Amino acid sequence: MRRFLRVSGFVSTTVLLSSLVAHSTDTANAKKSASEHTVLTGQAAFTDALHESPGIRRRLTAADLPGPAPEQSVDNGPTVVPRPAKAWPVAPKGFKVTLYATGLDNPRLLRTAPNGDLFLAESETGKIKVFRGVTQAGKAEQVSIFATGLHQPFGIAFYPSGPNPSWIYIGNTDGIVRFPYKIGDLKASGPSVNLAELPGGGRLRGGGHWTRDLTFSKDGSKLFASVGSHSNVDDSDTHSEEFHRADVLEFTPQGKFVKIYAWGLRNCVGEAINPITGELWCSTNERDGLGNNLVPDYVTHVQEGGFYGWPWYYFGGPGGGKQDPRHPGKHPELQAKVITPDILVNPHFASLEMMFYEGSQFPAEYKGNGFAAEHGSWNRAERSGYEVIRLPMRGGHATGEYEDFLTGFALPDGTVWGRPVGVAEAADGSLYVSDDGSKSIWHVTYAGK
Repeated sequence: MRRFLRVSGFVSTTVLLSSLVAHSTDTANAKKSASEHTVLTGQAAFTDALHESPGIRRRLTAADLPGPAPEQSVDNGPTVVPRPAKAWPVAPKGFKVTLYATGLDNPRLLRTAPNGDLFLAESETGKIKVFRGVTQAGKAEQVSIFATGLHQPFGIAFYPSGPNPSWIYIGNTDGIVRFPYKIGDLKASGPSVNLAELPGGGRLRGGGHWTRDLTFSKDGSKLFASVGSHSNVDDSDTHSEEFHRADVLEFTPQGKFVKIYAWGLRNCVGEAINPITGELWCSTNERDGLGNNLVPDYVTHVQEGGFYGWPWYYFGGPGGGKQDPRHPGKHPELQAKVITPDILVNPHFASLEMMFYEGSQFPAEYKGNGFAAEHGSWNRAERSGYEVIRLPMRGGHATGEYEDFLTGFALPDGTVWGRPVGVAEAADGSLYVSDDGSKSIWHVTYAGK
């Protein structure tokens, strides 16, 4: 089962770059993309902290996956240490990273209000905070507690879309609530209203993955709630606690349950609507226990009624899904229906919040691209993740590659000081990243060539 509070290791920039050059030189299938980014494919696309560096792209396909190797499965959760004085996130050339806020309580998902206020879920303490503005020193001008007493809040969504929403929706671990909201509110002006119950609390059995993200369809008619599985790979036929889990659930904006929108997504942690295509996208944690390089986490558009394999299958290419060896012979009628995701990231990355970039501060090639926070591995002998990745798009559709964007959260000795969780675009087109390792929010701006 994915453990969201575990962490991973990294190496110094000097060691990282020298190792990367050697690795790329020895790899026959390393190539250049049209934009002259290094792209590692095939077996070279599997990475670890030693080879994560801003600007490096990787492309994994189902054909690159090894067979199951459960004997490789390890509990390799790292130790989180205080950030050393000289440690700092590493961004691509031309970008600047500043420390926007620190000393936070379990900072998780970030969402930006239409006026630019930054909303943060502090999940463990049940709070939603608001950050406004940037001082000359790079810190928030105002910080306010919007709401307290919530149940492991994570998802945040404004409704209706546009410049003047009337409500802010919160995804508690056990249900969906909303508060009255008008632009500029730093504190909730009224009590929350319970709209719907979600698996994980109340009358339904709790446990397992606890994050619940929320987003509205582009036309505002659908409310999507992501609910992760209760387990790593329990057979949902025989485990009642998996009811309506490993699913994306569709509700009306008033909280009426409509249907299971998509299923077999083990843990769709982060949701986002592609602004070009209008499609729902998910940043998803796949299962553990099958080996260092199996099964990859992924970021994908979500097809209505689509089946993504969990728990009986995982994606296997044109021939359909590959059977999880822990469920031999189960549901052969579903094998051909398993959808292969758009972007395979490395196994055990723990892919969390995602977003699409619509601003103009970053270089033009970033427009319409995605970003996703990779919280980091625990079920892998060589640590990986602990970064923010960029998701290249062309015409609103994924190229299949992903790119290291913000790295440096881990140390040569295998300990780590930071774990990215949330990503959100500021009103000026810069980027905010929450990090529950150092309990901080980082601010990424573009400074020039």
